[in-house]
Amino acid sequence: MPVSLPAEGPLRRIGVFRALMLGDLLCAVPALRALRAAHPQAEITFIGLPWARELMLRMPMVDRFIDFPGFPGLPEAAVDQGSVPEFLHMMQREQFDLLLQMHGSGRIVNPLIAACGARRSAGFYEPGAFCPQPELYTVWPNEGHEVQRLLRLLDHLGVARQGEELEFPLRSQDFAELQAVWPEAGSDSPYVVVHAGARLPSRRWPVQRFAAVADRLARQGCTVVLTGSAGEAPLVAELQAQMKQPSVNLAGRTTLWTLGALVARARLLLCNDTGISHVGAALATPSVVVASGSEVSRWRPLGRGSHQVLWQAMDCRPCHNVQCPTGHACALAIGVAEVAAACEGRLAASLEQPRPVPRVFS
Repeated sequence: MPVSLPAEGPLRRIGVFRALMLGDLLCAVPALRALRAAHPQAEITFIGLPWARELMLRMPMVDRFIDFPGFPGLPEAAVDQGSVPEFLHMMQREQFDLLLQMHGSGRIVNPLIAACGARRSAGFYEPGAFCPQPELYTVWPNEGHEVQRLLRLLDHLGVARQGEELEFPLRSQDFAELQAVWPEAGSDSPYVVVHAGARLPSRRWPVQRFAAVADRLARQGCTVVLTGSAGEAPLVAELQAQMKQPSVNLAGRTTLWTLGALVARARLLLCNDTGISHVGAALATPSVVVASGSEVSRWRPLGRGSHQVLWQAMDCRPCHNVQCPTGHACALAIGVAEVAAACEGRLAASLEQPRPVPRVFS
């Protein structure tokens, strides 16, 4: 049953803690949108890993950003332990009226949230584990999509939902900067984006299979554009070398926003189950996602557009290993023909439609 926040004055300063990666943050957008709609006059501060500052400050529901230095036990980033006390002192000085723990189950971070000194905090907890304010916390749901899990906290606090759609706000400058990197991005020629990387090797479909599918898409008359971070440049170079058809290699040459602009105008996105799949969902770009090891019901693309996830059920899913210790059977079970057929079907439907006109924010 929903609870009401204690009547201790208006919520003028709200903090939201979620120190995770790209896809995780995009899945939090519907909850942030609901929070903004419920408290339009509040200053909403997002607390996350430093890489996310630029992303979250462009979101219309976020006003400020605080860098989180990491914390022992959290695997997403190396911990700057010397900065943790300073971070806690800074958080205590913020004197948030409400601090929302939207990081996850709270098993590790709830004591940290309690030490931040907010007037009130709310979030998730695991039964039997520490819970800062039991009346405002709700049990972490172990089922459902991540978007829907996070919205359950807002449900618990009596905050009305504002839809489940993701957002990735692009500006005209992003498209101009993309054209400076790849001039053909502004032409009418159709292209597909192939993203073979993922932060964890256990989440990657074999690069040779990506190359085989990319060649088939190139033979459909589309330019194949290969993407990846600077750290993934060797992987993308290997992919390009494996291909028999020409391709464009933009690995390490795009920013977060020019990558979004590229995906927004693509006819198809082919990728692993990683952050870019949620960018595609936010921008309604048709996609085929090969999910190796991940929990598909939790992380599949959710949103507008046509998205297909290909995966193989395994007893060891969801995988918590950086490298698969047992031969990567979940990835190898997904064949080239299956992925190519899914891509060709979505690409054919996409090519029957006018070129996508992305929504651009001022």
